[in-house]
Amino acid sequence: MIIAITREVSPAMVNCELTHFSRQPIDIELAYRQHQAYEDALKTLGCQVQRMPADPELPDSVFVEDAAVVLDEVAIITRPGAISRRPETASIASALKPYRQLYTIEAPGTVDGGDVLCIGKNIYVGLSTRSNMHAIEQMQDILSPHGYVVLGIPVSGCLHLKSAVTLLSKETLLINPAWVDATIFGDMQVIEVDPLEPYGANVLWIGEGVIYPANFPRTRQRVEEAVKKLGIGLSMVDVSELQKAEGAVTCCSLILRS
Repeated sequence: MIIAITREVSPAMVNCELTHFSRQPIDIELAYRQHQAYEDALKTLGCQVQRMPADPELPDSVFVEDAAVVLDEVAIITRPGAISRRPETASIASALKPYRQLYTIEAPGTVDGGDVLCIGKNIYVGLSTRSNMHAIEQMQDILSPHGYVVLGIPVSGCLHLKSAVTLLSKETLLINPAWVDATIFGDMQVIEVDPLEPYGANVLWIGEGVIYPANFPRTRQRVEEAVKKLGIGLSMVDVSELQKAEGAVTCCSLILRS
């Protein structure tokens, strides 16, 4: 069984943390509907969605990915780089406790789940404004008994590593090479975003399908061609309001096999 843990959009999302974006008006009612459509896409890909209630005190809490790193063997509760987001982790830990042994990143370590990309037994962590080497060292200590290697890599121009690169399949990356060096990932196949759509590198791959944002039409053509060759499905979702809060399709769920 594939479980997708999500959380409803906070009514306070208009007060979200912003690093690279200017603040824009957010239509909360539209954000609710878009998030529901996102959850429907998760269900289409075979996920059992476990939705947590909205928290009016935590504007960014819909972005559950940042609060944990979930692997087959264990889950690591993060220590988010933004102080305002640290209270999000307690409820995420409670949601994950039935499924995984939990570990916790301690100060002075900081890491957001959006900076963590797992490719086989290699775990790449973006050295961003939100994640640091102290957390990477702790993650290596936690995960080395399970055969993982944790690697800190430079990322610039964007909030998280997964703003710059994500998995389109087991052996294929969707990447913005202006923000992260593609050669770091060895012999992985690479599909580059259209240069006019720098934020188009975030795609959520789950088994036999992927979820992709609707508002990157140039890169979408490249994704469509790729998934056709790979023989996997493509679900398009409009997440325009969530994107105003520097969110993306990987941010809004924690995917795990029970």
